[in-house]
Amino acid sequence: MSKIYVNQKKYYVNKSHNLLQACLSIGLDIPYFCWHPKLGSIGACRQCAVTQYNNLSDSQGRLIMSCMTPIIDGSIISTNDYTSKTFRKNIVELLLINHPHDCPVCEEGGNCHLQDMTVMNKHHIRNYRFLKRTHKNQYLGSFIKHEMNRCIGCYRCIRYYKDYADGKDLNVYGTNSNIYFGRIEDGILENEHSGNLIEICPTGVFTDKTHSKQYNRKWDMQYAPSICQSCSIGCNISIGERYGEIRRIENRYHQHINHYFICDLGRFGYSHNYLKNRPKNPSCITHKKLKVLSFNEAIKEAVNFFRRYKNIIGVGSARATIENNFALKELVGENNFSHGMSLKEESCLKLVLNVFKNNDLYIPSLKEIEDYDVILILGEDLTQTSPRIALAVRQAIKNKAKDIAELNGIPKWNANVVSNIAENHKNSLYITYTHETKLDDISDWCYFAPIHDQSKFGSAIAYNLDNSLPSVKDLSSFLLKQAAVISKKLLNAKKVLIISGTSSFSTSIIKTAINIAISIKNKKINHIALTFLTSCSNTLGLGLLGGISIEQAYQRLSQKKADAIIFMEYDLYRYFSQYDCENFLRNKNNVLVIDHQYTNTYKNASLNLPCLNFSESSGTIINFEGRAQRFFQVYDPMFINQKNCLYESWKWLHLIHCKFLNKEISWLNLDDVITSYSNKYPIFKKIKTSLPNADFRINQQKIARSPNRYSGRTALKSHIDIHEHSQPQDVNTMFSFSMEGFNQPNKSLSYIPFAWFPGWNSPQAWNKFQAEVGEELISGDSGVHLFKDNKKIKDIYLSFKINIKKKYWYIIPYYHIFGNEELTQYSSIIQENIIIPYALISELDAIEIGLKKDSTIEFDCLNKNFCLNIRVSKNLHKKQIGLPIGRKGFPIDLVGKKIKYIREFIK
Repeated sequence: MSKIYVNQKKYYVNKSHNLLQACLSIGLDIPYFCWHPKLGSIGACRQCAVTQYNNLSDSQGRLIMSCMTPIIDGSIISTNDYTSKTFRKNIVELLLINHPHDCPVCEEGGNCHLQDMTVMNKHHIRNYRFLKRTHKNQYLGSFIKHEMNRCIGCYRCIRYYKDYADGKDLNVYGTNSNIYFGRIEDGILENEHSGNLIEICPTGVFTDKTHSKQYNRKWDMQYAPSICQSCSIGCNISIGERYGEIRRIENRYHQHINHYFICDLGRFGYSHNYLKNRPKNPSCITHKKLKVLSFNEAIKEAVNFFRRYKNIIGVGSARATIENNFALKELVGENNFSHGMSLKEESCLKLVLNVFKNNDLYIPSLKEIEDYDVILILGEDLTQTSPRIALAVRQAIKNKAKDIAELNGIPKWNANVVSNIAENHKNSLYITYTHETKLDDISDWCYFAPIHDQSKFGSAIAYNLDNSLPSVKDLSSFLLKQAAVISKKLLNAKKVLIISGTSSFSTSIIKTAINIAISIKNKKINHIALTFLTSCSNTLGLGLLGGISIEQAYQRLSQKKADAIIFMEYDLYRYFSQYDCENFLRNKNNVLVIDHQYTNTYKNASLNLPCLNFSESSGTIINFEGRAQRFFQVYDPMFINQKNCLYESWKWLHLIHCKFLNKEISWLNLDDVITSYSNKYPIFKKIKTSLPNADFRINQQKIARSPNRYSGRTALKSHIDIHEHSQPQDVNTMFSFSMEGFNQPNKSLSYIPFAWFPGWNSPQAWNKFQAEVGEELISGDSGVHLFKDNKKIKDIYLSFKINIKKKYWYIIPYYHIFGNEELTQYSSIIQENIIIPYALISELDAIEIGLKKDSTIEFDCLNKNFCLNIRVSKNLHKKQIGLPIGRKGFPIDLVGKKIKYIREFIK
């Protein structure tokens, strides 16, 4: 810490920060535009000027740019003297010369950093009276609207998109005062994190096009802290709602997970949550006719269902909360509960959970991934399955430049110098995958091979690290040499990270990753960590509850060892072929479905109960690092429309359970469910003790879901009734459905609904919630690790056999960020961006069969004829065919299936 004097007061600040960051961290307001905690300083906007004095007798001082000034012990600074205030006021006027001053119609209004800084500078009169420079706006895709005339030339967008996220299709053009930030030509932004431009841009140049369709100001939305459900990362988000519709999703700061950035799928893929044709009322089929049920009728029908069938299987879901899955397990019994995963995925997950529970191997947070200097990725296409991890890997590769800068006395925040160093000095990345990925451009070397050959190559690396492991045969001399090179690199690194996961459905690749990690750990030379990625937001939580696989459930039903089945937030068609699903569901009378989407499974049940989705309910999920995180209800759909009959899945299941057993209801709110499963499963006890319950208060107040200026409460139901309705009461959480309540930074509140602070209306308001700007929140980060304090046993090497299939073609999965996740496939905006399914085949196979780039092939598998256009890969090995597993019509059961013949389809 260093001592500085600011405005005649003494402060102790972090000496590694620049002066601007230090002043913001101690609560002083200095205007700024170009600086950002994650992008560093370039001194482009000249807005953060302050006066520095040589000594106490110096009365004149000199202007300096605080973002470009390092902390020097004993510095004397003034932020509110006449000179610096006048300079800043004049600068903001210059920056606004060509700005259209269109705040009333600008979608950034009320959420705009430029507005905040203009008010802070007390600039309110325009002296410029001439014609303004104008630009043509570009089409940038379905997600982002471009309004170049609002640009003030801070360069944040390019520094984020090009330098931080490694995007290649957005740049700056022109010179002097006539510069343009955009693409060479109109087109969709290609980077998976382009949506962050909306929050990075301090003005309204880049705005949320999905929000524009149903626009309202920030102060007229209701918010709740939530967790993204699109993958296993568990990024923290704030969801804004109006009239029972989600209007926008914003990043919610969490130092150890997403900090300031989320991916486009998490930001824009939300419209499936309020579809007009979603299930809203219970229904049943009687005498081959659909009958809509009341709440009491639905409970009665469900109880009769349990009386009619004695042995009922309950299929849970990885996209449902721990609470919902636990309620289902309690209802059907432990032996009849299925986690709904395939046998292949279950085998992979058991290995992952074994590492969490038993092996003493470190599991890093997403933020910690950025600190590793050698990373080995085995069998994962991170950019498509876990894009936020891919962005962290990109930072890890570039962070060597920061270390070199620091060794040479250059602060890490000096962005231009660090960027220049990064061109020639990078950390190491190695990738094994079946075909090309979007991280190949930053890797030292990539090995493209079938998954079994990747495992074999990984075993060669492990053997080089520990000769007690079995040696690997049948590898070429080149691959053996590469394995030795990578092994040496792993041993010489300070911090090594191995990344793998379940997307390949291969236990051998996961065992390989574990063996490599153990062999490095046994050397005790450097730090080693493992990251495992799973398929869904709550896969780990579901795995901890246990259960039988979906194949075993199918077997029991077909063998009449069970006579009925319940599907909770689960679509069977995602796992089995249409033929097998129709066999599974051929007797609709013994099928009960609880869901919030009209899935094919929902349509094939005799009794349907509609439930709340994640934005309408509260619950707990466990992310890829074993961190239990809570998300909270954003709005109550029953308040919006009392004709709805929508409840949490756990509530439906518990009411049925109690009514069937003729006992009193014991789960009155979410805390009761958490207490129940925490008592039954010791691993969940931290959820009960560490995460906030419904009785949490600050100054005897609940936490406000809406900003202070919330103005439209009386109009919410004006189309139904002109009388004001009282707000619903939230018995499950510590939040209120109104602007009444606490909404300031507080050391006890880590679940923050929205970023707002007096004078700071934009996302930059997160500064006020952080102990030090860009660092941890005042309250600490939300969530709790379930495994970190567990007693670990000695690490044990895992053995496995590699089965090589040469005779037939076999199916492997490929992924795209848009289209493979289950729920976002129902989102209209995501559907616009889903790539048409294709068959991925190797270039050698295409030549051998005589196919061209525009050829169409057909083949039979799982009692279905597939007819697809092809995409040729130079890196894919022969006898493999890639399909978009998880997409509608491409069930998980396809993975690993053999195909005897592939034919060219002749139209």
